[in-house]
Amino acid sequence: MKNRITALIALGAAASLTLVGCAGGAGESGGDNASDDKGTITLGYLPSWTDGLSTAYLLQNQLEKIGYTVEMQTLTEAGPLYTGLAQGDIDIYPSAWPELTHKSYMDEYGDSIEDLGAYYDNAKLTIAVPSYVDIDSIEDLAGQADRFDGKIYGIEPGAGLTKQTQESMLPGYELDGEYELVTSSTAAMLTELDNAIASQEDIVVTLWRPFWANDAFDIKDLEDPKGAMGDSEALHFLGTAGFAEKYPDAAELIGNIRLDDEQYGALEDMVVNEYGEGREAEAIEAWLEQYPDVIPSA
Repeated sequence: MKNRITALIALGAAASLTLVGCAGGAGESGGDNASDDKGTITLGYLPSWTDGLSTAYLLQNQLEKIGYTVEMQTLTEAGPLYTGLAQGDIDIYPSAWPELTHKSYMDEYGDSIEDLGAYYDNAKLTIAVPSYVDIDSIEDLAGQADRFDGKIYGIEPGAGLTKQTQESMLPGYELDGEYELVTSSTAAMLTELDNAIASQEDIVVTLWRPFWANDAFDIKDLEDPKGAMGDSEALHFLGTAGFAEKYPDAAELIGNIRLDDEQYGALEDMVVNEYGEGREAEAIEAWLEQYPDVIPSA
């Protein structure tokens, strides 16, 4: 667990709010068509948001196999990522939440962004506590702030999860005068969670599904009877405007990818946990061997 969180911290420190090129050449994923280069496609993602990390490497693998050079651009906030996508500095965001969580970004930049398709349809935002905490609903947090030191530990300030918690959940349950949402980074939140569980202390965190931490930690989602964290939504591949016209074969390949809970869970677990940083390309090949029919044949 410490290694996973340390890896997230290192990735977050290495990423920049500006676009920092991290070239992934065709040979890196074992592409067969490197000599027939169709051009360069840039994938932008946040390393600490491991849904995007996992699918970025999946797309890198597949795009390089059909002849593209892929560059990976790492960032630390969603805002600059959407800006880069809208401006054409990034070609693809490989795991967006445009229906609810990132709706404000889509409202601002949507005219310059192209939806390439949804690959997973059961994503949701959550508020969670360790399983040993005798609270089962968000509404039960009222009057309990002293137990949690008056804090709910969140992730990046610009995250849609942060906005939903601040603007919907806290006021919706009348908790905004009782609790402070502490924002920093995904890695920092997981460190707080890990330390609290190790000491059997009470803690409340913001989380989401799908995310490997839900299986790695002994935690439970709090019920949300008011629906303040929003409904389930789909995860989408987004492209900069004109992507499908410029790269029709890439857009077709991307648009046909669909993952169920088992397939997605295995993908993230292999990339993040089983293989880890520096071995992402190996993880993708191992996953494709396990699920050979996920990517439609050309």
